[in-house]
Amino acid sequence: MIALTPLDEAALARLLEAAVAGADPLEVMPPVDGPPGWTPARRDAFLAFHRARTSVERTWVIDADGAAVGAARLEPHGDAVEAGIWLARDARGRGIGRRVTALLLEEARASGAARFVASTTAGNHSARALLSGTGAALTAAGDEVAAELRLG
Repeated sequence: MIALTPLDEAALARLLEAAVAGADPLEVMPPVDGPPGWTPARRDAFLAFHRARTSVERTWVIDADGAAVGAARLEPHGDAVEAGIWLARDARGRGIGRRVTALLLEEARASGAARFVASTTAGNHSARALLSGTGAALTAAGDEVAAELRLG
């Protein structure tokens, strides 16, 4: 079962555990100076990053069968919401992203947004396929790929 759990302090602790166990820091947060890997400073920065983002976006922990496996977010931008998803390595390729995208689309429509937007890289074939599978129009500019889906 796939569920979205609103981000609070308890969920944030579970999200950090999922990130440390299954993602490179650069996949899930802005860069932090220092040696590679999940250093104490990088873990603190991860927590601070997500706490700060609660004022500008809605974030959820993605739970698969009761275990945290990633995060999903919606950030308002005018008449649109920008979506973002990351999954731990062992959760990828299992259809979780497709289910989470459907849940985010439900949330976007319920919020009254007119457009659902997202971005990825040209090399992220899974994300591109997922986004085009929703009916979103994809536009490439160099390595960046933007997706837009009109809602309603």
